[in-house]
Amino acid sequence: MSSASELPPCPQCQSEYSYEDRALIVCSMCGYEWDPKVLADENNITAKDANGTVLQEGDKATVVKDLKIKGSSQVIKVGTKLMIRRIKDAKDHELDCRVDGAGEMMVTAKFVKKA
Repeated sequence: MSSASELPPCPQCQSEYSYEDRALIVCSMCGYEWDPKVLADENNITAKDANGTVLQEGDKATVVKDLKIKGSSQVIKVGTKLMIRRIKDAKDHELDCRVDGAGEMMVTAKFVKKA
């Protein structure tokens, strides 16, 4: 059994008070249960920009094509800056971003380039 300092913090509430229960780790603060092996696989998700450069969370990028926002008449113009918050494992719209002038939204990686 691992000591509390060796266990990772809770991915949901970031509490350091967690314990092992068979193959899972349980947060004693919020009750969230997770499998550390599955969580490690989720953290290795990658996406490539229009030039084939690997994107990571926290990267800044720019839009390489005018993008129409679904359900709106607004358009994100070429050259608009964005910051990648998270990378999701999805076929389409894999980047969870904060886009300058448009707010939070999901963007497809092939329409951006790393800044």
